Amino acid sequence: MILEIVTPEATLVHSDVELISVPGINGEFQILNNHAPIVSLLVEGTVNFKGDNVKIEEEFQDKFTNVKGAYSLAIKSGTIEMKENKVIILAD
Repeated sequence: MILEIVTPEATLVHSDVELISVPGINGEFQILNNHAPIVSLLVEGTVNFKGDNVKIEEEFQDKFTNVKGAYSLAIKSGTIEMKENKVIILAD
């Protein structure tokens, strides 16, 4: 599936990933390939994602933690939409 993380400054990620975990308003949840469509608010926490060929622009790599191909990004709030195997996260 395609993951796009957008902040007020720029698009931080636009890449193919296998798994996404986000801090939803009712707790953390995961999204896998071909997940049903969903829209949710996000709370302060960490967005985690994993993929074989994740591409993050060099100027934004310092915002992410990478441990053995598992990436993390701290957010204050946001929204997530999953539709047609594409996930868009609008994050602060």
